[in-house]
Amino acid sequence: MKIHEYQAKELFARYGVAIPEGKAADSVESALDTYGKLGSETVVVKSQIHAGGRGKGNLYCPDSGEKLLEGGVHLARSKEEVEKFAQTMLGHILITHQTGPEGKEVQQLLIESAVDIKREMYAGIVLDRAQRKFVFMVSTEGGMDIETVASKTPEKIVKQWIDPEQGLTPNQAESLAEALNLTGDQIGSAVAIFSALWTAFSENDCSLMEVNPLVVTGSDKVMALDAKINIDDNGLFRHPELKELNDPSEEDPAEAEASKYHLNYIKLDGNVGCMVNGAGLAMGTMDIIKLYGGEPANFLDVGGVANAETVANGFKIILSDPNVQSILINIFGGIVRCDRVAQGVIEAMETEKVEVPVVVRLEGTNSKEASQLLSDANFDFIVADSLGYAAEKAVSAAGGAS
Repeated sequence: MKIHEYQAKELFARYGVAIPEGKAADSVESALDTYGKLGSETVVVKSQIHAGGRGKGNLYCPDSGEKLLEGGVHLARSKEEVEKFAQTMLGHILITHQTGPEGKEVQQLLIESAVDIKREMYAGIVLDRAQRKFVFMVSTEGGMDIETVASKTPEKIVKQWIDPEQGLTPNQAESLAEALNLTGDQIGSAVAIFSALWTAFSENDCSLMEVNPLVVTGSDKVMALDAKINIDDNGLFRHPELKELNDPSEEDPAEAEASKYHLNYIKLDGNVGCMVNGAGLAMGTMDIIKLYGGEPANFLDVGGVANAETVANGFKIILSDPNVQSILINIFGGIVRCDRVAQGVIEAMETEKVEVPVVVRLEGTNSKEASQLLSDANFDFIVADSLGYAAEKAVSAAGGAS
């Protein structure tokens, strides 16, 4: 689960991480009220959406498509400028390199005091699956896209792998601070922040935490100027207070709908809809579709219960995407019997309006009986006896290889 920058900073503050003074605002009036209370002549007005690249994005009118403003983050040096930026940002669409062309509506702003910046750096924590440990990363190249730094100048990223039993040790925190070429009191300030970040990360079941930029201020204080946190969905049951931070407006409507049915759905950019049981098989199915020249429209794992209701809900979710031109159902019947899955598919077709070709590949327990049921049904199923044939037919039915 992603949270907004202002929410991440509120979490940082509870752990003693230095952040600029600020507050979220959901209206022009609350933005002006916050500006007055901060007492700073210069503030930063920051659009709050679940996407990076806000500063380099552009704001557009949702009705006319007119470009209103370059950049979703701006310095404001007066009450009038705060009002102008709040009016231009709130309720409008911010498009960045991470949002896609549809962008995201700005419903919240963060108004915070401007900071005198001497240096910009980067700090982040993420899981290194290869090492089976969390890795704490720092770089002197703050304020930049860290993926670009990693690809072009990987030597500028310094890493410390964290033993989950020991946590981030004082020596590791000091080594990270020294890697940033900090000196004097800056080192102690950075060590305190790194330790606090790790504590916040581990205690809240985070899967990613980034500070970009981490800055040295004019008074030699180390401070988190930005904040990005992703929380592991599997750990949310331990943190009901964090679950409350979820912003449904930031979720894809189809993905939010799928979660109501306990389906794992992620929308993609292709035109071949996929309905599969098991995440690994779903990934393999998408790979095969691409091998045959097609593009998957989604990832959809229906889990271990592929009955009529589950399949019908799957159809609803897949067909909510107007780009879908065919559907490939790929089910492996281990515990679940293929004939029952086939009957579920037939019953779902009777209740849902499915107007695109449906390719079905069922393998496992009672697969022959399942194929017969599908062949005898009053629907034009394309029944496949191999995944390769199924992918070929699904791609062809969707208009052929791209």
